[in-house]
Amino acid sequence: MARIIEYVYKKESKELLFSYQQFHSIHEAVAKEEGIDITDYLKMEKQLEAVADTKAVRDYRDTHFRKLGFGTIRLKPKANQPLGKKNQA
Repeated sequence: MARIIEYVYKKESKELLFSYQQFHSIHEAVAKEEGIDITDYLKMEKQLEAVADTKAVRDYRDTHFRKLGFGTIRLKPKANQPLGKKNQA
């Protein structure tokens, strides 16, 4: 199921349709949308995952994407609907 990413790039708020079938993470999706090549970053991230804890990897990712010009990157919250009201027009 597709979700929506809300992100800020160079102080401009944007939204992007996202699916885990196309990308491994929301960060990959926004980088591709903005035309940024992150292959070197992904290699380094893999190496960090092998030797460091989750917090170190997350800090590295956040710092790297801030340097690229990104602000907040997050999945837009799902709108909760009552069970009997789904898919009705």
